[in-house]
Amino acid sequence: MGSLKIKPIEKEDMRQLWQIGFAVENPEWSKWNGPYYDDYKAYTFEEFCNTFFFYNEGKYKQGIYVDDVLVGMLFRYWEDEKTRWLEIGIVIYDENYWGKGFGTQALREWISDTFDTFDMIEHIGLTTWSGNERMMKSSKKLGLKQEARIRKVRYWQGVYYDSVKYGVLREEWEFLKDKQN
Repeated sequence: MGSLKIKPIEKEDMRQLWQIGFAVENPEWSKWNGPYYDDYKAYTFEEFCNTFFFYNEGKYKQGIYVDDVLVGMLFRYWEDEKTRWLEIGIVIYDENYWGKGFGTQALREWISDTFDTFDMIEHIGLTTWSGNERMMKSSKKLGLKQEARIRKVRYWQGVYYDSVKYGVLREEWEFLKDKQN
């Protein structure tokens, strides 16, 4: 397994991000975003640079690098900042890095970083859909608890899927980290 690092996406990494995620129509990764982002389209590099502002947003978005190669992205966003409800997500764009544990490792580091960066929050959520079995497996492996399953609310490609919500409390995460060390 390669060496994984999480770090802000720099301007010089934009071409790599565009190539692995946004240069072609219907890339494989977009099928796993499924019912959340079915309006995917390819961009020219110029359109991509003018549309997306991924670099220098380290507090809310960071790149996943394996052996110093950008392969994906982590993000976090406020479901409701006033009530301190924060959600996280992940995309590994390069399918050559799927199924090798990089996503789980990156999420583990991202959850710890999120609790460190936002010391006022007590809960981190992650929402996926029942068609993304790898994301559900990774969430469970990390010790996140399934907190909700809203049945048949994600309609995609002629099939209804469930929206599945996972979460972890700060004290649960601290306990899990101590167990792993």
